Amino acid sequence: MKKFLVGVTALATALVLTACSGNSGGGAPGGGAVAQGDPAGGTTTTSAPATSSPTPTPTPSPSSSSSTPKPTSSKPKPTPKPTPKPTPKPTPKPAPNAADVPCKAALASPGVSACVDLSALKTWLLQDGKVVYGPVKQLPGKKGYATPTGVFHVSAKVKNYHSKQFDAPMPNSVFFLPGIAFHTGSLSVYSHGCIHLSAAASQKYFTMLQKGGVVQVVA
Repeated sequence: MKKFLVGVTALATALVLTACSGNSGGGAPGGGAVAQGDPAGGTTTTSAPATSSPTPTPTPSPSSSSSTPKPTSSKPKPTPKPTPKPTPKPTPKPAPNAADVPCKAALASPGVSACVDLSALKTWLLQDGKVVYGPVKQLPGKKGYATPTGVFHVSAKVKNYHSKQFDAPMPNSVFFLPGIAFHTGSLSVYSHGCIHLSAAASQKYFTMLQKGGVVQVVA
């Protein structure tokens, strides 16, 4: 009798186990493994699909089309050029005043004439009573060879005269007395009676004075 009860109990237990292990259309609670029947008599365990975690949405990057503002580089202003100062015009020299010329005869003479002031060491050229050149410095004869005073006339002109008496050159000689002439000479050494002039002045006298022109010498 006990064996019979044990057998019944074992059969009931097997039926209960068979009912628990069958798949009646539902999965195991909680998503666990479900035991299914195997035609070969075993059981196969099937894993429930793993739940995939949601992929994080990437944060959108700033649009590449948006341009970063470029810094504005200001060009340096050109340095203003200084305004050039106007060049002062030279003050015109006053015209020579004929009133300063001490030679009345030379002033009254027509054409070109010459005036010599021995004490002032000056000489002028005049034309029709007006000063056209000078005054310029001159040196007359030294003591013992004084230049004579008076009114004279040009007698001769020699471009490159050489004095035989004193063995000295006398460029641009304009004679108004025998042996007495305007010519290029020293302006620091007195002459033997002639009127020493600078090279430029003697050239001017040689060009402008003509034969017969008046030469007046005053003390």
